Amino acid sequence: MIRRHGTLVVVSAPSGAGKTTLCREVRLLLRDLAYSVSVTTRPARAGELDGADFVFVSEASFRDMLVRGEFAEWATVHGNLYGTRARVLDEALAAGRDVLLDIDTQGAEQLRGRYPEAVLVFIVAPSMHDLELRLRERKSDAEAEITRRLQRAREEIALWRRYDYLIVNRDVKEAMDQLASIIQAERCRASRLALTFPDLEVPD
Repeated sequence: MIRRHGTLVVVSAPSGAGKTTLCREVRLLLRDLAYSVSVTTRPARAGELDGADFVFVSEASFRDMLVRGEFAEWATVHGNLYGTRARVLDEALAAGRDVLLDIDTQGAEQLRGRYPEAVLVFIVAPSMHDLELRLRERKSDAEAEITRRLQRAREEIALWRRYDYLIVNRDVKEAMDQLASIIQAERCRASRLALTFPDLEVPD
């Protein structure tokens, strides 16, 4: 009775705001939600799995993929290359599956241009102080890297009005519920649906 094209949900946030955790948790809650694993030249952190958290490649391999036009978006973030494979997105969306992406602000802008119906969600920490504490608690970055990430965070936060939704991540459970609610509401948006009844003519 209902046919629909998949929805692309793009989540962006400054480093340390918690978008990776929120995306992981909402995928556990919404089991039919597809997730596109980004390709990156960044070294894997402790506990990260190749193909699950990221597809880790050399810079030469990444640039070969770029030349072949394999990316729907790509960007340089904190000195490393990140990209999203177009084929993975297009196949999932055409099959009616919603796709969740954890993407920086540069990539989000590119995706909005390629997929105008994409839903963009921006995540922020309650304050810059909280953001700095979260970065330090990870104990994975040197002081110079933390300073650079905080500066980049200020630049990214200035772009928040380009997004469709804003979530302040004070509490992971609350923020996850908000993200899940956004996705569920977009699934019911009339403009994304085609409604058919065998005994009734329903206009598109």
